[in-house]
Amino acid sequence: MKCSGTMAPLRVCLDACSVSGTSGGAEQVIIGLASGLSKLADGDEEYLFLTYADADDWIRPHVYGPCRILPGPRAPRSQVWKGAVDATLLSVMPWAMPLAREAWYRLSGLKNLSRKEKCPVPKSDGTIEKAGIDIMHFTTPGGFLTAVPSIYQPFDLQHVHLPHLFSEAARATRERQYPIFCRQARMIPAMTTWVKNDLIRHFNLPEEKVRVVPLAPVLAEYPVPTEDDLAAARQKFALPESFAFYPAQTWAHKNHIGLLEALVVLRDRYRLTVPFVFSGRLNAHFPHIRRRVEELGLASQVRFLGFVSPLELQSLYKLCRCIIFPSKFEGWGMPLTEAFFAGVPAACSNVTSLPEQAGDAALIFDPERPEEIAAAIHRLWTDAELRRTLAARGRARVARFTWERTARLLRAHYRRLAGRALTEEDRELLRAPDLV
Repeated sequence: MKCSGTMAPLRVCLDACSVSGTSGGAEQVIIGLASGLSKLADGDEEYLFLTYADADDWIRPHVYGPCRILPGPRAPRSQVWKGAVDATLLSVMPWAMPLAREAWYRLSGLKNLSRKEKCPVPKSDGTIEKAGIDIMHFTTPGGFLTAVPSIYQPFDLQHVHLPHLFSEAARATRERQYPIFCRQARMIPAMTTWVKNDLIRHFNLPEEKVRVVPLAPVLAEYPVPTEDDLAAARQKFALPESFAFYPAQTWAHKNHIGLLEALVVLRDRYRLTVPFVFSGRLNAHFPHIRRRVEELGLASQVRFLGFVSPLELQSLYKLCRCIIFPSKFEGWGMPLTEAFFAGVPAACSNVTSLPEQAGDAALIFDPERPEEIAAAIHRLWTDAELRRTLAARGRARVARFTWERTARLLRAHYRRLAGRALTEEDRELLRAPDLV
């Protein structure tokens, strides 16, 4: 039922300023939101996705119906070149990556600046104000200052819990900008109850300002591979007949090294060799991972594919035997919900929000103990009945999470914050208990 009245349509802007392949899970989240909101045909809202004018090909296929693109400035050359330079260094001389980053940091003079000068808080360039936006939704931890009422989504506070995994500049940026954008916002969406409580505790926020808005698997919005697509993926990536899979950018907290050490336990204690395939952008931490692969004698057993297309990612989920997710910190474990959606049995860490997401649909282990990771892999790899049981539980569990439900819940919040009339569905969604 459409909202009635003489007021102009509510105009919501969602931040989609990103260069494809550089932002990992954030890109998937924005695609999911676009897909969900584009399907809402029963309201009179307009959703504008603010993009870099020269870097929006990745989001355009998912924007239709009540959604459209709002071109912003051109993408910063630093983002465009960052991906190209990183890829070149990693393929030609990966050992040079940390040196190149440190050289840039020193030459740019950042170490001689104050924290305020190092971490300027961006201000609106006027694009959303000229477009008559009523609500600005910052979909990622980035943002800018604006008088337009805003929603701000800091995915998590990993820098608070694992500060040693961040550079001085990255920590300073988060510590300066997050509190400012939280104060500016009318609402702060949290992906899980765990993240909600962490944000409230750390920033001393009023509980009613932080609302749980769960995500959904983006695989539902990706193309479904045909048999020819699966065969093409096998050939392109030289995939073994059976393999375990871990899709994640090579950040240190994703714990690729702990997983590699678990493979050694499997080899030496269980006499079991499990071929492993990794996808995800290879960033500055990858040289450390590659070095550990060589030290552990695993070069013939593991394969790092780098960033893959949506169709290729779907194919990898279809072809793998199981998913292992050993991350040390997650606000929302996207690979876990993707595995559930794909019907792939999974094992994951027992940290932060992951036990909430997993329920009884995945094996759980301590990510700091390679022997526990190894035991979980061994069970999944060798027990076909366990794999069938977990796959069925995963499908049932993930059925609660859809991008349409997420979009409808967000729409209810948009209407609430803008003082617009709420439907009965809106009120039901707003008072419903949190799913996770």
